[in-house]
Amino acid sequence: MLVAEMKHQKLHQSWACRGGSTTSSALLGLILLVSSGMMVLVSSQTQDGALDSSDPILVNLTLVKNAKETGALCLDGTPPGYHFLKGFDSCSDNWLIHIEGGAWCSDVQSCNVRKDTDLGSSKQMEHQVPFIGILSNLPSDNPDFFNWNKVKVRYCDGASFSGDVKEAKTDGTTLYYRGERIWKAVMEELLHKGLATAKKALLTGCSAGGLATYIHCDDFKALLPNVETVKCMADGGFFLDVKDISGRRYMHDFFSDVVHLQDIGKRFPNCISKMDAAKCFFPEEIIKSINTPVFILNSAYDSWQIRNVLAPESSDPSNLWTNCTSNINNCNSNQMKVIEGFRATLLDNISDVKQKKDWGMFIASCFVHCQSIYKITWHTPYYQRINNKSIAESVGDWYFDRREVKIVDCSYPCNPTCLSDGY
Repeated sequence: MLVAEMKHQKLHQSWACRGGSTTSSALLGLILLVSSGMMVLVSSQTQDGALDSSDPILVNLTLVKNAKETGALCLDGTPPGYHFLKGFDSCSDNWLIHIEGGAWCSDVQSCNVRKDTDLGSSKQMEHQVPFIGILSNLPSDNPDFFNWNKVKVRYCDGASFSGDVKEAKTDGTTLYYRGERIWKAVMEELLHKGLATAKKALLTGCSAGGLATYIHCDDFKALLPNVETVKCMADGGFFLDVKDISGRRYMHDFFSDVVHLQDIGKRFPNCISKMDAAKCFFPEEIIKSINTPVFILNSAYDSWQIRNVLAPESSDPSNLWTNCTSNINNCNSNQMKVIEGFRATLLDNISDVKQKKDWGMFIASCFVHCQSIYKITWHTPYYQRINNKSIAESVGDWYFDRREVKIVDCSYPCNPTCLSDGY
């Protein structure tokens, strides 16, 4: 059963739900401490109505009920899980769902290794995780979503919540490829916990979770037909189908293995009638059929993709790219030309988004991967800013329709607010 310590609650912050602007006032903070079925009411007077502590809140793991009956299982057969922090005050009817990332497994051997980690088994998952960045409940760190209901969905299927295979037995080992069922089971449970009566909702995810956000965005909208505003924000999930430094389409081949292992092609029937199933797993194809408004948060110099898609170790046997991929400042002029080509491909793949009125984008020039899940990259006065706006402010402006947000940063190394490389 979920136990969450509700700290830093702030009264009368309806501006966050309306998408207005903050005002500073001395308010009474009410803190609900829910533990062992007991509720304790504590008051604390501060300038902004919050506790003085700025420590991130720790949120307990909840395992999905009836997972075995529905077949919604992690790779090792354990029930999937999520962390749920209740919203409060005027935003208690708004929901933010974040899908965890963590790459993929592409064959029985790698999935067999993965099933013994927190990315394949709920037995290995942390019982508590800190909610920071877009999940933070501090208005200073997360101005527009701090008091929403927030959920972190744990990732344990190895294929961005998109596979559905009855079971796979190999050499006496049983692996469960059930990401699609996990998605449905978690959503069903959250609908019963209040998501069904939400006023506003935002689906987000990072990396492989960002890819899952693209895949399930319209599914999410379909679950909430009466909700006023439903949108999606994918962070670091726009993986590119490009040739690597050796001329191979490394990521395409890798995704092909993932897709065939978990029979993902059936999820994209219209796409696979036109091209190979692996291509359909890339966001450049997925976004063509999404009807729900989406915000694309990505770096044009994504550090994970430069290391693993553009210059994977297997394509660099002489280690000529090692220094470059560890720190973009170390790249020579020829390597930067290749990297600039990578950036150009990303911009070309999302060029049509500029014509979609309800969509948004924040394409940074920093050497970084996943920017919404860390305080320092999500919302600080000094880092990861474009046009003097943080990512949090930009996403909030887009979500609440305060302004159109389609931002593409200038080429590296033009932005002085970038963190030192590879965060």
